[in-house]
Parts: sequence; structure tokens; C-alpha cells
Amino acid sequence: GVLPDRVHDVHPAGDLAEAVRKAGYEVMTQSIELKVDGMSCASCVGRVEKTLLKVPGVVKASVNLATEKATVEVLSSVTFATLAAAIGNAGYSAKPASEPQQETAQKQIPEWWPVAVSALLTLPLVAPMLLQLFGIDWMLDGGQQLALATPVQFWLGWRFYRAGWKAVKARAGNMDLLVSLGTSAAYGLSVYQLIQGGGGHPHHLYFEASAAVITLVLLGKWLEARAKRQTADAIRSLNALRPTIARVLVDGREVSTPVEQIAIGDFVVVRPGERISVDGEVISGQSHADEALITGESLPVSKNVGDKVTGGSVNGEGLLHIRTGAVGAETTLARIIRMVESAQAAKAPIQRIVDQVSAVFVPVVLVVALLTFAGWMMYSGDWEAALINAVAVLVIACPCALGLATPTAIMAGTGVAARQGILIKDAEALEIAHSVTAVAFDKTGTLTEGKPSLVSIEPVQ
Repeated sequence: GVLPDRVHDVHPAGDLAEAVRKAGYEVMTQSIELKVDGMSCASCVGRVEKTLLKVPGVVKASVNLATEKATVEVLSSVTFATLAAAIGNAGYSAKPASEPQQETAQKQIPEWWPVAVSALLTLPLVAPMLLQLFGIDWMLDGGQQLALATPVQFWLGWRFYRAGWKAVKARAGNMDLLVSLGTSAAYGLSVYQLIQGGGGHPHHLYFEASAAVITLVLLGKWLEARAKRQTADAIRSLNALRPTIARVLVDGREVSTPVEQIAIGDFVVVRPGERISVDGEVISGQSHADEALITGESLPVSKNVGDKVTGGSVNGEGLLHIRTGAVGAETTLARIIRMVESAQAAKAPIQRIVDQVSAVFVPVVLVVALLTFAGWMMYSGDWEAALINAVAVLVIACPCALGLATPTAIMAGTGVAARQGILIKDAEALEIAHSVTAVAFDKTGTLTEGKPSLVSIEPVQ
């Protein structure tokens, strides 16, 4: 017989996986994390997610603009190279999220230098507007304005042209495309008017508008990058709690060994005052351990033979011999770090609405700008005024805040909480936390610091 047409339909991997789960079986999947470079707004996030979901074997894809990471759930046959190639075809670049960042060369030149140079070149252009507030009428001539605005437009602002061109090649739009179109229109109109006026009519030039927009967007990019680094401090501080070297008993003597080389079953020696390097069980010795980072309990916990110890906690007054029970990614501290990272990378429910809006945001802005130009042309017949108003629509409607507000707030919230010892499981828990009216604690010990302080001095009569 003839098979029905629906058998030949190609179903996405996610739908097939869900169908298998509903049938009572499990689908073997793996999670791949990628560092995505080149994203500038929420529209970029939507494009990368759509690109990843089109790859055969991808079950789920989530891209976070603030962390610049993509978390992809795939079938076992999908490799990192396949995902990276798909992202590359979309106009971006990808590398493994675990790859160490090469920051040594970048540290030699401060990241704020483009903002500083752009601001110095733009200040003489916007100064006349500021001076008019004090009754001072002064302005550079057209040639000087052109000389100041050109490096801002095509040198410091080249990054917007490059990213905007990638978006055009991918048949999509992003914030960089809006910035490059808007500032180029203002710059081009000013050059035209400068040529027409023979260098005169400086009040009709708009070089300061294009330069100021680029400077402000560069400032926003720098502040955004600075906020990302600060909110990642929580992860770095948690990682700092993990010792890098441990003393392992080998044939009855202590050998200093990198923590990464310790295997389950190895015997680790922890001296008084040292930080415990692995999760395990005490086989010899007696001491107390400060486990405040795990339990919040301020008082040290007694440790005897047979008791469990947690990596990252601090040994007290005794010498302990510990049989390793968990290493690397399986330790309690590593799982806590992963929880904080996943909470920072996850999307809150409100972010789904943002993603839906941003998917059509740039095309809608371009259409509104064209309608603005056409409307002003019909109303006044002045194409210069029509172009200026269309440019205003383009440069004001940059959707960067649309895509950054929610993930940056999540990163800041989870980062500050982690530094205070509060672990937030996911973004949804953080979003609904505003409705909490009461918090119940199971014991009073978690509410104290265990550090007595002098409150007042009362003289004896």
C-alpha cells in the first residue's frame, strides 16, 4: 500500500524527543555550551536561536545576550563543530564556553579608549549647544566639523558597519544596522549641505548628531561590558574557594598534587587551617570544619572518623586524612557554581516576551522610518526635514536595552546573592521572589555570623 503523506513529514528533533518522552521513554541527549561573539541586541539572540534550532538533531537552544553564551540540548550525533559552523553561517562566531579567555594582550590597552577618543572628538561638535545656554554664540566652520566627525563615523564607528553588514548578508536586522543607517544618513546629509553651501550654513549641519550617537552607543557598550565583568565576580569568588594543590598520601608519604589529578579513593591530608580540597570521608583524625559556604551555619562542625567533609570548607584545629569521594565537576562546590552559572544564563519568563518582540523589532523600525520620511515629504515637501525625522526614528529605536535589561538584571541579582551566600536556583525563582511576603528558617544558627561584636559600653556606678 501507499504510505500516508504525514509519514514523510520532517518533524523537528524537539517534537520527536517530546513525543518519545510522552510514550514513557527517555531520549539520550547532551548539553553543549558555546561562547557566541558578535551579538549586539535581542534581534541577534533570536537569529542565533533560530539558526541553532534548524540544525538537525538540536532539541532545544537558549541564547543569553548578557553572558554571550548559547546552551544547546542536542542528540548524541550532533557535534560542537556542526553548531559552530551554523552560527558562523549566520554571521557570528562561536567557540567552546570552557575555553580560557585571552585577556593578557587586551589588558595592555584599556577597553575604554574608543569611548574616550570618540568623546574628545565629539565634544567640540556639541559644545555650541551647551554654550548657547549661557548666551555664547560660537560654532566651528563646516570643514572643521567634517574633520572631527569623519574619524568618529568611519574609524571608531566601523564596528557598527561591520556588524550591520553581517546582518544584511544574513537577511536580518540588528541594533548595529540601525545605528549605521541612522548616523550615515545624518553624516551624508551634512556633507551634501556642506558642499551645496560652499562651507557655509554651519547651523544646518548635523555632524554633531551622528558623532554624538556613535559616542553614546560606544559608551553604552563599554558600560555593558563592565557590568558583565562585575556580575561575573560571584563565579570567580566561588572558584577561588577551590584549592589548586592538595597533599596526597602515596606509599606513606605526602605528595603535593594538582587537584585535577586526584582520583576517587585517593587519601588526602588536610592540615589545620587549610581549605579542604575534595569531597570525601574522614578516615583518620579529629577536627572541626567551617562549612558556612554550604550550610550558612556560622559555628564550626565537629568532624570525626566516618564523617563526610565538603571541598571548599575550612579545616579547624586538627589534622585530617580524607578518602576522596568526589572530584572535579561532581563536588558539592562545583555543583553550586554550575547552579549559579545556569541561573545567570537562564531566561526568565518575561524574557520570552522580549524575544518575541525583538524578532520583528528591527524590520518594524525600518518600516516606521520609511513611513516617517514619506509622511514628512507629503506634509512639507522638504526632503531634508523628512530625512532628519526618519534618522531620529532609526537612532532612537535601538533595541539594545530590550535585550539586555532582563538578563543583566538576572546576572546582577544572582551575583550579589551568591556573594551573600544565597543561591538562586533559576531565573524564574528570582522573578517571582518579589511576591514573597514571609521567609521561614529551620534554625536560628543560620541567621547569625558567629562573630561577637561590642554593642555598647555601660559604666559601673
